[in-house]
Amino acid sequence: MRTRRKDDINSLPHLREFRKELRKSLTPAEATFWKLVKNSKFEGRKFVRQHSVGNYILDFYCPSERLAVELDGSRHFSGQGAAQDRERTAYLESKDIRVVRFENRNVFEETEWMLDMLRANFRFGPPTQPTEYAPHASVRQVKTTPSVPAEDAETATPPS
Repeated sequence: MRTRRKDDINSLPHLREFRKELRKSLTPAEATFWKLVKNSKFEGRKFVRQHSVGNYILDFYCPSERLAVELDGSRHFSGQGAAQDRERTAYLESKDIRVVRFENRNVFEETEWMLDMLRANFRFGPPTQPTEYAPHASVRQVKTTPSVPAEDAETATPPS
């Protein structure tokens, strides 16, 4: 067994049993999503189920992309549920983890759209095959020149 660093916030031991129980009792939407992404089937990216970051357990997490996928049922649309989701998202974003949320129905009714949204949220490279929802690589522009403050813009010379 490896020794944990004090600052390691992933898969905390006190949540181990709860994560196991959640994996055993996936919702229908989670089970369907898992079939789409398990074993690195989706774009070669590894996803894990019920991964914890701090005291939050994520529905799905792609470590290489630092991307959390949350599938939301009706409780997430109530005032309290929405507030808890905002707090959770703020915490995860503070740890440099992006969060994408889908309604459970999207897994069944808009599967291709949902997968395209995931592709569009990958940090490291454009989608392997552009689709109508995820932009083509030429549309995704990465700024490679340093930004120039507005007051210096008039005197700045463009890079050669």
